[in-house]
Amino acid sequence: MNKDNVISLKQPVEFEDQLTQILRQGAQALIVQAVEAEFATFLEAQADKKLDNGKARVVRHGHLPERCVATGLGSTPVKVPRSRDRQVSGEDSIRFISQILPPYVRRSKSIEAALPYLYLKGISSGDFEPVMEALLGKGVTGFSADTILRLRKTWQEELDKWDQRRLESRNYVYIWADGVYLQARLEEEKQCILVIIGATPEGKKELIGFTDGYRESTQSWRELLLDLKARGLAVAPKLATGDGALGFWKAVEEIWPQTQTQRCWVHKTMNVLNNFPKSLHSKAKTDLQNIWMAETKEEATQAFAHGKRI
Repeated sequence: MNKDNVISLKQPVEFEDQLTQILRQGAQALIVQAVEAEFATFLEAQADKKLDNGKARVVRHGHLPERCVATGLGSTPVKVPRSRDRQVSGEDSIRFISQILPPYVRRSKSIEAALPYLYLKGISSGDFEPVMEALLGKGVTGFSADTILRLRKTWQEELDKWDQRRLESRNYVYIWADGVYLQARLEEEKQCILVIIGATPEGKKELIGFTDGYRESTQSWRELLLDLKARGLAVAPKLATGDGALGFWKAVEEIWPQTQTQRCWVHKTMNVLNNFPKSLHSKAKTDLQNIWMAETKEEATQAFAHGKRI
């Protein structure tokens, strides 16, 4: 049979994309250049170390075995230069250890960051390998079910550590609270994630805390706020902002009675627009924005009166 008559059929996860191939080759070349530059800097730092005969003690010694690293452009084969200490052997020898491609790394940090997101989106442990093949190309490795289970254990440990951190040194002037309902829940009773974000006096926003809640109930919000106080958040915020969920407001009144409260204008705007025909949404939204963006109560009153006249 003539080889030219044989037609190779592509697998479902294989795609021919010349642009992606060019980008992948360019990325591989950049990785090689970066690691070689890193290695050259390492050798320069060891240049003053000499043997008794005056020759360099640390020299280049080929490459480590090739390995593939999963990146956003697919699986990229790389080789890391290897050094040799001609005076000392074993653990005490001077060795080159790349910071760009540390030993045994198989995935770029961007891919590592994507894994928990995909997991939270509902991809099961056993589905990661085919999904990552479809995203990054055939041959990508390191995404077996066992790997994901180990990562999940690491994520849980990191979450537990974050959830137990002390808050004595924190001071939040403003806080925003909201309940995020989960689409994947199968129970009849709706559950959600209660989230609190705070702003420091310097204007930096931080995630303060979150927990599973039951229909944004007062008890659920109360437990979250009490947990924050128990971990050292002693200074009550000046202002708390949230939607119309009454559970949050009752909990704030109990735990931080001196904190002022304000309805979230984004939620309020959506609630108002729901009562207008779509033809008036644009004008009504503009009028509402003029009200809540006003710098003084007088300007807000004027904006309100202007909206009523028009």
